[in-house]
Amino acid sequence: MPRYIVTIGLEVHAQLNTRSKMYCACPVEYGAEPNTMTCPVCLGLPGALPVLNLAAIEKTILTGLMLGCSTPEISKWDRKNYFYPDMPKNYQLSQFDLPLCLGGGVPLYDLAYPKDWQKRIENPGKVVKLTRIHLEEDVGKSTHTAAGTLVDFNRAGTPLMEIVSDPDLDSAEETVAYLNSLRQILIYGGGGGAGMGKGEMRCDVNISLRPEGQMELGAKIELKNLNSVSAVRRAIHFEIERQTEALDKGEKLVQSTRRWDDDRGETQLMRTKEDAHDYRYLPDPDLLPIRTLPIVERMRVLVPELPHQKRERFEQEYAVSAYDAGVLASDLGLADWFERSAGTDAKVPAKKVANWVINELLGKLNEAGSTLTESRVTPGALNELVGAVESGKISNNQAKEVFAEMFESGDAPGSIIKAKGFEQVSDTGALEALCDQVIAANPDKVAEFKSGNEKMLNWMTGQIMKSSGGKANPKVVGELLRGKLG
Repeated sequence: MPRYIVTIGLEVHAQLNTRSKMYCACPVEYGAEPNTMTCPVCLGLPGALPVLNLAAIEKTILTGLMLGCSTPEISKWDRKNYFYPDMPKNYQLSQFDLPLCLGGGVPLYDLAYPKDWQKRIENPGKVVKLTRIHLEEDVGKSTHTAAGTLVDFNRAGTPLMEIVSDPDLDSAEETVAYLNSLRQILIYGGGGGAGMGKGEMRCDVNISLRPEGQMELGAKIELKNLNSVSAVRRAIHFEIERQTEALDKGEKLVQSTRRWDDDRGETQLMRTKEDAHDYRYLPDPDLLPIRTLPIVERMRVLVPELPHQKRERFEQEYAVSAYDAGVLASDLGLADWFERSAGTDAKVPAKKVANWVINELLGKLNEAGSTLTESRVTPGALNELVGAVESGKISNNQAKEVFAEMFESGDAPGSIIKAKGFEQVSDTGALEALCDQVIAANPDKVAEFKSGNEKMLNWMTGQIMKSSGGKANPKVVGELLRGKLG
């Protein structure tokens, strides 16, 4: 049987978090009562004239700058003509030949791959090339019931970026990494929440197979109705298997659009795919083209630190591992929380703070099903707790017990340490007496240590910790014992 090369391209639609819609003053509000956020413009009523939303244009150009895109000096809007029940105008105000952004690319972050794939990434450091980013309006939302179909036009007219990649992805796993990486970057730019569950980010997947050795791409099959990253991964795997079986049988694949049925776990034919000329694009007569250079220059100074740049800085500035830096930089809120904690007291090692954030804080949040914004532990409180461990005030095990109570109550670590009587004894006079007792009572252990068995020092330290009720400072005890034993 011949082997096939898989080629995948994505069209990602990302809503922009502007206060008003793309061509009118209606507010953008998720979850409002159906059909309450509309006006003659977004409903496409006769005589209503659109007005461009400058904030949406700025956010799109900023996104393009973050992704390394170029912007044509002149950009214009076009009418994309097709009928759909939840599109009130029967055409969509979009962009065709002069979009706001061209070229660029999306870097694939290692931690953006599915967890079961992160140790076998085939193309580490890959940057997926982009074709374009254009700005258009969203359509309404159809809800199908047994009695009929309900249409809510609140979403119609919401600013929508369409981010189109080149056919530059090779697998379902790379596609997942692309979506997760792109979402991180969009959130860093502040353009929108990019949540697929809320419809803030949606995507269509174009997938084709061709025999090895064939240069021309196979028939492009578009997959729609993909409302989660996991659905994208499963749909691509199904479609690769379906197309492989068809090609093995000698069947000819035809360019078409298929929908993903999540319940059945299969794709289903919707229609043969239209080409660009089927949409009868024409320049919109109600919207003038814009000169982009002044906007580009304004936005250039607003380009934020990107996730991969933040990761590299964390490694250099805070001496954390590449993995830890990747985890911290993968979420903008988490990265900011960590930096506030690490900066509370510069004497506390940032690497230790990072360990507590990743291993303890994230673990507790995951157990509780909570988010970082809901955490009762403040950045300053975590820094204080780590500082208490570093100074020898409490042991690491005691600190974990204190942290658990901090997480539940939100109390300061100092008050919890005091209430539990955890403050360790560091007074050398008191500890020397305990050291002398252990040395005198265990001559055999002392002899073993002097003959080179270092474990005996830990054993004697443990005995002193027991006799002190866990309050002796183990670091001070170890130093005293070593000094007494030579």
